[in-house]
Amino acid sequence: MSDQSSTSSPSLTASTPPSSVPSPELKKLNLGGDVTEEAKQEALRLKAEANKAFTSHDFKNAARLYSEAIEHNPNDATLWCNRAYARMKLEEYGYALADANQAITLDSKYVKAYYRRATCYMQIMKPQQAVVDFKKILSLEPHNETVRSQMVSTQKLIRKIEFEKAIEVEGEKDPVIRCREMIEEGSCDVDATYSGPQLPSENGKYYMTLQFVQEMIQWFKDGKTLPKRYVWEIVMGAYEHFIKEDSLVNVNIEEGVTCDVIGDVHGQFYDVLHLFSLTGPPGEKHYLLMNGDLVDRGSWSIEVILLAFAYKWLYPKYMYINRGNHEAKDMNRTYGFEGEAKHKHGEQSYKLFAHVFTTMPLATLISATQPPSSKDDAILSPQGFKRFFVVHGGLFSKDGVTLEDIRKIERVGKQPGTEGLMCELLWTDPQEFPGRGPSKRGVGISFGPDVTKAWCTLNGVTGIIRSHEVRQDGYQIEQGGLCTTVFSAPNYVDQGANKGAFIRIDSKGNREYTQFEASPHPPMRPMAYVQGGLGSLMMM
Repeated sequence: MSDQSSTSSPSLTASTPPSSVPSPELKKLNLGGDVTEEAKQEALRLKAEANKAFTSHDFKNAARLYSEAIEHNPNDATLWCNRAYARMKLEEYGYALADANQAITLDSKYVKAYYRRATCYMQIMKPQQAVVDFKKILSLEPHNETVRSQMVSTQKLIRKIEFEKAIEVEGEKDPVIRCREMIEEGSCDVDATYSGPQLPSENGKYYMTLQFVQEMIQWFKDGKTLPKRYVWEIVMGAYEHFIKEDSLVNVNIEEGVTCDVIGDVHGQFYDVLHLFSLTGPPGEKHYLLMNGDLVDRGSWSIEVILLAFAYKWLYPKYMYINRGNHEAKDMNRTYGFEGEAKHKHGEQSYKLFAHVFTTMPLATLISATQPPSSKDDAILSPQGFKRFFVVHGGLFSKDGVTLEDIRKIERVGKQPGTEGLMCELLWTDPQEFPGRGPSKRGVGISFGPDVTKAWCTLNGVTGIIRSHEVRQDGYQIEQGGLCTTVFSAPNYVDQGANKGAFIRIDSKGNREYTQFEASPHPPMRPMAYVQGGLGSLMMM
C-alpha cells in the first residue's frame, strides 16, 4: 500500500481535563422514564441485530447496535448487560464496567450482570472487588459451582499477590544475579540427554548464531522446549543490551535501510513466524521494532519472547523491542504468561523474565535521515526530517511532556502501576473528540487529536505509531494522520476475525502498510496456562 503521510489537523480547542463520566451515553438518556410499546419493540429488533453481529464476532458493530437499542429503551437491563459483554470483547473494560453497573441498578438480582462486572474487575486488576460480586452471585444462586470455583481461585490469587508484595518489601535478590549464581553452582547445566539445537560456546561462554535461531524455530514448531540453561542465556543475552538503552531509544534510518514496526503479537507464535516471513529477519539494511505485548493470551508466549530475545541478543542494533502493558507482573499473572513460563521452565525462569521485562525500553524514536519525498504539512524534526514516536499505548494526562522527560524515566525494576508517565505510555488510547477523556479500559486516559497535535508540535514529531488495540484491518490511521495504530495478532485470541499488519518506514520517512491473515496453529486454546481455573473467566 502507498504511503499515507501525516497531514495537518484542523484548529482544535485546548485540552480539557479528564472527565469523571464513565460512559458517554449515560448523561444523554432518560433513565427511569416511560418507554412506549413502539420504542420497546424497536429496541428488541435492534437487540436481535446486535446479537447476530456479536455471534459473527463483529463486536464493534454489536456494541453500536446495543447502544441504539438502549436509546430506545434505556430501562432494559439486558441491553446494558449485553453491551457490557460486547465492550469486554473490545477490551473496553472501563465502559463495560459502567454498563454492568447500570444493568445492576435496573435489576439488583441480575446474576449475569454481576458476573460480567466481576470479570471486568479481574481484567483491570481489582480482584478484591470481583470477590464481592462472586459472593453476591452465590447468595442468589447458592449451587453455582462454577462461580464458587472462580471465587476460590480469585481469593487464592489475592493471597498470592499479598505474599509477593511482602517479599518485595523484604527485598528479594535480583533474578539476573540469582540465575548467574545458580549457573556458577552447577545447578542449571544442560541435561546430557538433550538432543535439540546446540547453543554454541567459546571459552565457557555462550553466544547466539542465526543457525541456532533457525534450528530453535523448528524445535518449537515440533512442540519441544529448550533446556532451562539456554532459556536463561537467551533472556540474559537480551538483558545485557536492554540495560544499556535509555527509556527512549533513538533509531536513525539511513539511506537504503528500512524499519518494520510490529504491533501486539500476544503469544501467537505461528502468526509471528508468518509475519517474520513477510518482514524478513532483522539485519544491517532492515531493522525490526516490536512494539510491546509479545506475551499473554496466546499460549506460545514463551516461544515468541525467546525468538524476539534471541534476535535482540544476536542483532542488538537491528532488533528493537518496546515494553507493552502486558510485559508486567499483574498482567502476566492474569493472562497466562506466568503460568506458561512456570509450566515450561520453572519458577526462577519466570522471575528472570519478569525482571528483564522491566529493563525493556518504553518507547523508540524512529528518525528519517533524508528529506521527505514530498512537501506537505507534516511536522518535522529540527533538522527538517520526518520522525515517528513509537510507543505501545500513547500520550499523557498533562501537557508539556518532552522526549527528554521520557528518556529519563527510571524503569528498571519498576511496574507500570496505574498512574504516571510509564503507565500512560503503556496504557492510554486515542479518542476522536478533542481534549482528554476517561479510559474505556479503566486504566489510563484517552487523548484527543488536539492533544496529539500539540505534543507532536512541541517535540518535532511527525506522528505517533502505537499498538495496544485490535484494528480489524490490522492498522488504522487516526487523528488527521498524526496517530497510527498497528496490531499484528490476526484473528486475535482465535475469535477476533481481524487482520494483522506491520508498517515499513524508509530513510525519507515514507510508510508502507502490509496486512496479513491468521495462520493455522496446533489445537491449543488461548490462555491455556491461566492458573487456578480463571481461564474461562478471562476468555469471557
